Amino acid sequence: MAEKFPDGTLIEDFFLDNKEPDESKYGKKYIVTDYGIKDDGNVYTEAFQKLIDDIYEAGGGAVTIPKGVYKTGALFFKQGVNLYLEEGGTLLGSDDIADYPVCDTRIEGESCKYFSALINAEGIDGFLLGGKGTIDGNGHKSWRAFWIRRKWNPNCTNKDEQRPRLIYLSNCKNAVLSGVTMQNSHFWTNHIYKCNHIKFLRLKILSPGQPVNAPSTDAIDIDVCSDVLVKKCYMAVNDDAVALKGGKGRNADKLLENGGNERIVIEDCDYGFCHSCLTFGSESIYDRNVIMRRIKVSEGKNIVWLKFRPDTPQHYEYCEISDIEGNINNFLNVGRWKQFADGSSIENPMISRANNFYMHDCRINCNMFYNVPELSGDFIIKDIVLRDISATERFKSKSPEFVQEKGLTFE
Repeated sequence: MAEKFPDGTLIEDFFLDNKEPDESKYGKKYIVTDYGIKDDGNVYTEAFQKLIDDIYEAGGGAVTIPKGVYKTGALFFKQGVNLYLEEGGTLLGSDDIADYPVCDTRIEGESCKYFSALINAEGIDGFLLGGKGTIDGNGHKSWRAFWIRRKWNPNCTNKDEQRPRLIYLSNCKNAVLSGVTMQNSHFWTNHIYKCNHIKFLRLKILSPGQPVNAPSTDAIDIDVCSDVLVKKCYMAVNDDAVALKGGKGRNADKLLENGGNERIVIEDCDYGFCHSCLTFGSESIYDRNVIMRRIKVSEGKNIVWLKFRPDTPQHYEYCEISDIEGNINNFLNVGRWKQFADGSSIENPMISRANNFYMHDCRINCNMFYNVPELSGDFIIKDIVLRDISATERFKSKSPEFVQEKGLTFE
């Protein structure tokens, strides 16, 4: 029987094919050491970019990182040019923000001028990034600077400390990112915007919580995208693992640059520490047909986190959470996200909605199963169904009025 999304839509074959691309799919390999790029600690941005441009002019192929550590600033990939990292090979990002030019981009729910990422791809069909090597953002310097700035100005935002993302794909389709380790991003690790049919396969995505806390280093941010598969990945990051984005502000739903996310599948993944396995928000408008299943969590703060901004119209619906096991602070966390929101909206909040969430067949050790405030008129939440869930709860939580429990047991 064909599988379906929570609203009854058929799950297309795209989601069933989770094989990593064969090396031959990357095209001719261009070993970077053959083009003047050395493992000597120097920054080779110009040489890397010239190689990308030359491969494009030659009809395509793969920038190939051999064993060693090769340092660069922002790189801009082109149609037919892929990135392959051999085992023992590391692409190391510069820790100087001057190596990441300011450009028109998308960050934190806004289309604006900001710094480019380490790896950038715009409008590419079929971009491949993979292998057994490592992409290291080298973000330690900017993490320290961020927390020093926070001591001086507790209200400083993420964008106040100038730091790049690790990977940014915009207006791309049929991309596959697989096999590699992604670590130590300055800011968000993977950010995809207005993309469709994107796969994240067997990645290891890491950022530390100590000795220096790596701020806002989300593993995967999905921003106005459709048909995204996250499968067999390991995520241990000092913020949200998978976060759904889409826009913010009182008129966010009227701007063409914003939009919703649809048909997102997260399955067979393992989580180390993270703030949330799956987060709706904080800059999100509309999310529909989201599946997270067959997940193991060793530690973390939340399984599902619904962030509702008082200054943004938001609607999350048709989500299925199943076969989750492990240790977590909260199974379901629901609340207003007031950080940096429009001040006037705190007293006059916009309406937030969530409906048709199905959570079943989970085995959880938690502090609280429900971390949900008393609802007021600015929340409309309904049709949240829980079935066949076993939870060991440290602090007794109260079942919210909008939840239908069918076989929920606490120990």
